[in-house]
Amino acid sequence: MMAMTLRLTDEEQAALRKRAELEGISMQEAARRAVREFVARSAHRDRVSEAAVLITDRHADALRRLGE
Repeated sequence: MMAMTLRLTDEEQAALRKRAELEGISMQEAARRAVREFVARSAHRDRVSEAAVLITDRHADALRRLGE
């Protein structure tokens, strides 16, 4: 496991603390969950974009005809 320092504004830290308390977890665990969610969401967005390009390429002729 790698250690790192996370610098937050006072407002971000207060919001993180409040959310962590509501969830019954530490601020560290809340931040780790946020990182995992961010990475998963980004990876999903990348897969959707790749699929859209593939579909557009494969069906370019049909899409062009539909636009006429």
